[in-house]
Amino acid sequence: LAALERQVFDFLGYQWAPILANFLHIIIVILGLFGTIQYRPRYIVVYAIWTAIWVTWNIFIICFYLEVGGLSKDSELLTFNISRHQSWWSENGPGCVRKEASMSGIKGLDSHSYVSVIGCALEYRYIEVLHSSLQILVALVGFVYACYVVSVFTEEEDSFDFIGGFDPFPLYHVNEKPTNLLFKQTYL
Repeated sequence: LAALERQVFDFLGYQWAPILANFLHIIIVILGLFGTIQYRPRYIVVYAIWTAIWVTWNIFIICFYLEVGGLSKDSELLTFNISRHQSWWSENGPGCVRKEASMSGIKGLDSHSYVSVIGCALEYRYIEVLHSSLQILVALVGFVYACYVVSVFTEEEDSFDFIGGFDPFPLYHVNEKPTNLLFKQTYL
């Protein structure tokens, strides 16, 4: 649910890299759930590997919005340099007041306007960092759960015997009832 919520807000902000990453994440989560329901440890292992990649992606997003290591939140890296869009939260965050000023003095930009945002209770980059932190927390819980489920499934596979070699009774065991009970007639 957290991934779907994040997908919606990334769609609203036209951030294509996070949209693709979220979409892939949702597909892998469905694959992991399918693997859990259908007792397919390989699918769960794929999910566990993906959670490591997903944590790395979210650490990158946190570094991007906190401008760590030469990254800039104002760059067009998350939109693949297709557009100048930013996070949806930059204009619609909690308490934000959006003011538009027309740019009619510039030729060719009659329909465009300059948007300024003031009075935000929480800056948008911190909202994005909180989103990524929540994703990391959920991914770590999912990773631990996936490892547990894989260990349970593989333990069950090792202890299950198709042929009956580990059974305490042989495959064709002799009936344990005394022979006089086997041939005793039953009366109505």
